[in-house]
Amino acid sequence: MLVEDIMTTSLKTVSPDTPMSEVVSMMCLYRLSGIPVVEDKDKLVGFIAERDVLDPMFPKMEDMMDGMSNIDMTAALQKYSNVVDMKVSDLMTSSVISVAPDMEILKAAAKMVGNRFRRIPVAVGDRLLGMLSLGDVHKSIYLQHAKTRLGR
Repeated sequence: MLVEDIMTTSLKTVSPDTPMSEVVSMMCLYRLSGIPVVEDKDKLVGFIAERDVLDPMFPKMEDMMDGMSNIDMTAALQKYSNVVDMKVSDLMTSSVISVAPDMEILKAAAKMVGNRFRRIPVAVGDRLLGMLSLGDVHKSIYLQHAKTRLGR
């Protein structure tokens, strides 16, 4: 089975100029762990993930190893406020890893797992075509399994 057979094509996207306040709202409202960043409707120029939003709130590994494991919630929330006041271009990953629509789903899933992604853009060149999630892959495998077990 190919990525194009199971990818989502009804997408939420943002532009580099979108305020992060809008992005975090979309992430929470639609339960999105990441959103493609596009220009000119479908030109993929980046990706903004929940990790980009939340990472600044947490201590770095070096700080934790130095015994600073207590998280100051007031300071962490201020860091979050600072992130929300930014634009997507300030935080997005611009070197986007994507998969092709004609890739086998297990190869795409391996690429996702290897990069610790829960979702990945589907693109040809820099043209965004859809998104693939581990949930999409799992559902597809489950349906294939169920069909085989029922002899259909």
